[in-house]
Formats: sequence, structure tokens, C-alpha cells
Amino acid sequence: MAILDQTDILILKALQKNAKVNMKELSEQLHISKTPIYERIKRLENEGYIRNYVALVDNKKLGLQLTVFCNVSLAVHNDEYIEQFKEDIKGIDEIVECYSVGGIHDFLLKVVVEDLDAYNRFVFEKITKVKGIVKMQSSFVLSEMKYTTELNIK
Repeated sequence: MAILDQTDILILKALQKNAKVNMKELSEQLHISKTPIYERIKRLENEGYIRNYVALVDNKKLGLQLTVFCNVSLAVHNDEYIEQFKEDIKGIDEIVECYSVGGIHDFLLKVVVEDLDAYNRFVFEKITKVKGIVKMQSSFVLSEMKYTTELNIK
């Protein structure tokens, strides 16, 4: 992988703010013609710095009012159970993020659903079916103070 220079960093920052940024404006801002910018973006994609382009959708406008963070502990910590847990979690649409964490719990899940009734159904119809979970603790989001996907690139 190549080392990022200041231009690469500025391109990544611009794309994080708006993946649909106008190349003419970006070209003027960086004082570089469009072709080298396209070439740099292609290299950043090929080298894995840019994994994907997405639209950030407003969950509340879609009726998904409730966000819950679930701390999950597994009963057994061998490779087979952990791999099965990972596979099971990937198939549950309500889980939008999953992290392996250190500390008291093993995993942190971010769950987005319509309301408390939908979360109740999620727990009893889906998450309890996942093999190996011995403990789950839920924290309900009351309000969102900050939400961003932008990384502080230096």
C-alpha cells in the first residue's frame, strides 16, 4: 500500500463529507485537473482505503424510531461458537452493526427497529434463537447527540 499524501487525505475528507462531490469543484479546490483526481480515487479504492459508497438514510423518516445497543455474552468461547454467532448475526436485518469487544461482554450490537414492540419481537423471535448467547443487556437510545461516519484523517 502506498503512503497517503496530503492530496489523498483531502480527497478522502471530501468524499467522506459527500461521496457525490462535483469533480469540477474538487478539482478547483485542490488545484489539480480532474483526471489525476479520478486516478487517485481509483487507487484509493483499489488499495482498500475506500471500501464502499453509501447513502446515509434517515431511520426515523422510515419509521425506525428505536435504536438499541445490546451487550451480548456467549456461554462458550471457542472458535466454533464464535463463528456460528457471527454467521447468525449477519442474517438478522435489525442488527446494523456488530463489534467484538473487550470487558464484561463479548459483543456489542447496534439494533434499529420501529418501536419497543418490534424490539420485543426481535429479542424473542430472533436473538434468543442465536446459539450460545448466555446474557444480553440492552441500552435504549433516548436522543442522538452526534452521528457521523467521517473519520478524523490526518
